[in-house]
Amino acid sequence: MADIKITWLGHAAFLLEAEAKLLIDPFISGNPKAPCSPEDLDPDIIAVTHGHSDHLGDTIEIGARTGCRIISIHEVANYIKSKGVFAEGMNKGGTMEVEGMTLTMTHALHSSSIDASGFSFDGGSPAGFVIGIGGHSFYHAGDTSVFGDMQLIGELYEPEIAFLPIGDKFTMGIKEAVKAVELIQPKIVVPMHYNTFDVIKQDPEKFKRAVEAKVNTKVIIMEPGESIEI
Repeated sequence: MADIKITWLGHAAFLLEAEAKLLIDPFISGNPKAPCSPEDLDPDIIAVTHGHSDHLGDTIEIGARTGCRIISIHEVANYIKSKGVFAEGMNKGGTMEVEGMTLTMTHALHSSSIDASGFSFDGGSPAGFVIGIGGHSFYHAGDTSVFGDMQLIGELYEPEIAFLPIGDKFTMGIKEAVKAVELIQPKIVVPMHYNTFDVIKQDPEKFKRAVEAKVNTKVIIMEPGESIEI
């Protein structure tokens, strides 16, 4: 298996680096926890889970500057293309092979729209991604509540690492995220989408204790800008 470097950029943004670099939900500008600027990032691929500004983020600016491939649900891809930047749309249940990795789009329970310049655009349906790289499998849940079919995601794709929101209010909180871990059964879980703003303030140590009391899953609490390798 290939070594993969994972860097958390705060909120729901992650950079996965192997032979190619995959950037997920690049909310950098306006993110008080971001450890870098959009100009510091030169991904080969950007994957966008849904159209909300804290996930679509700097996708268009980065895509225009780097020419990287952008993958999202069909309606978000259409919006990005309307801004003069090429994007490739897909939908839930589908899989794309991109730069030696696979991206499978999964369901997420959330809302989705794109608010820009005083207008609201159809953001399609929110999604997550299962990413296969170098023999490893990762599940980025996007913004979601817990749902029973997370068990199917675990059974079908057997993700080693799951990135799960715990911030509450706009996504699942700690109680629901612990149940999600029970359903998915990953080897490792990394909490995300918390403490960016006061409204989603959470104690990740509480999440860690609750998970490790129930299932044989390791919780890794990352700081924005921190990297791990597997």
